[in-house]
Amino acid sequence: MILQTHVVVASPRQVGDMKKERLSKAETRILEQFWKLGTSSVREILDSLPEDERVAYTTVQTLVYRLEEKGAVRKVKKIGNAQLFEPAINQSEFRSGLARDLLDLFGGSPRMLVSNLLETGTLTLKDLKALQSAASNSKKNRRLGGKGHA
Repeated sequence: MILQTHVVVASPRQVGDMKKERLSKAETRILEQFWKLGTSSVREILDSLPEDERVAYTTVQTLVYRLEEKGAVRKVKKIGNAQLFEPAINQSEFRSGLARDLLDLFGGSPRMLVSNLLETGTLTLKDLKALQSAASNSKKNRRLGGKGHA
């Protein structure tokens, strides 16, 4: 019997001023738009969403206010009635937190995580070989005093 585990994680760790609170998929999607656009109003975020992801203005507004409460975005100024917000955390910090949380779900074991990804077909042997090659190149660059890019 093969057990398959499907994991969906959206829980950044505390980064900067961000409280250790989980972000919903919808909140994460809005945060992604802030990373893409930079400082923006609720209307600009709404207008930047693909047509099939459009929701009511008040829905986006609520999500932005939740992100502000959680410390993921911050208010920077007001122009007329429009509030402008900017991301309070960067994408790299957010992803690092997600990766740590995902590893925690596998007892902190990268091997267990990769094994699960291979078993479920999420990660292919071709992917694994590419990762091994990138890791090998990164080690070589560090030994030579350069910065590795995986």
